Formats: sequence, structure tokens, C-alpha cells
Amino acid sequence: MDADITLFVDGTEHRLTVDTRTTVLDALRERLGITSAKKGCDHGQCGACTVLLEDRRVNSCLMPAVAYDGACLRTADGLGEPHPVQREFIRHDAFQCGYCTPGQVVSAVAAVEELKAGEPSAVTAEGADLDGEIRERMSGNICRCGAYANIVRAVTEAVTR
Repeated sequence: MDADITLFVDGTEHRLTVDTRTTVLDALRERLGITSAKKGCDHGQCGACTVLLEDRRVNSCLMPAVAYDGACLRTADGLGEPHPVQREFIRHDAFQCGYCTPGQVVSAVAAVEELKAGEPSAVTAEGADLDGEIRERMSGNICRCGAYANIVRAVTEAVTR
């Protein structure tokens, strides 16, 4: 069964007809040609597909597109060139193969905003330092190359600037 939906992606309105089983990730990649959100595990466990939904990070591979008709989404492509977090990723060499980088950057943008707004995380009550806070907030994004130390440094710089 097909449904007509509208998605606002990176500031642009897109009207499309999708099968009701289509995820936001598949709509972005296969229907709209927006490939910065990557298909990694397709089970919401790796974070490669992370996008911002109303400025909150989500795994787009788990989101049925029909349930988000009218939603405002932002991908790594829509962050601006270059976003301050992207600059820190480059400065700190916080990527290796680059496959997970768009999802990492989008998640880091949200993590920076959460930290600056004083939003608590699961480790805040335990008195975690900034590195601990960043590691917790970025824990939904896997880097198979192991660039974690540089990712934490990049996000730390983005928070403290």
C-alpha cells in the first residue's frame, strides 16, 4: 500500500509517494538521493543513519516514513558548510574511513546542544566529567575504525568553544 507524504529535509519540502513499509532512511537515500545518512546495521544499533528530527537525533532506519509526514529533518548535508562540529572533526582527525562520519557529526551536533543547554544524560548524576558525558551521549554511534579518542576530542572542542 502506498501513501503520499511530505518531508522537509535540510530546509526543502519534498512530496513523495512511498510504500507504507518505507523507512525515513530509505526515503532519503533511495527516493530523494540524500546519501549522507548511511545504511549500516538497519537495526538502529550503529548510528550511521542518524539525522535530526526537530533538532533531536534519531535513527532514521527505525522510522516509518508515513509516521513522519510533515516532519522537519536535518542531515549532515544540511548542517552548513562547514559546521563548527565538522571543523573540529577535521582538525582532530576524528574519522578514518568516513562511513560513520555523517552520523557521528549529526549526533555530535545534538550532543553539543544538549550539553550547552544543561540537559542531563544517564551519567550526569554520577558526576561524570566532560569526557564521560560526551562518551555517553555519543554511545549510540559506532565507529568500526576506532576513531573514538579523536571523536571525543573533537566534540570536547566543539563544546568548549
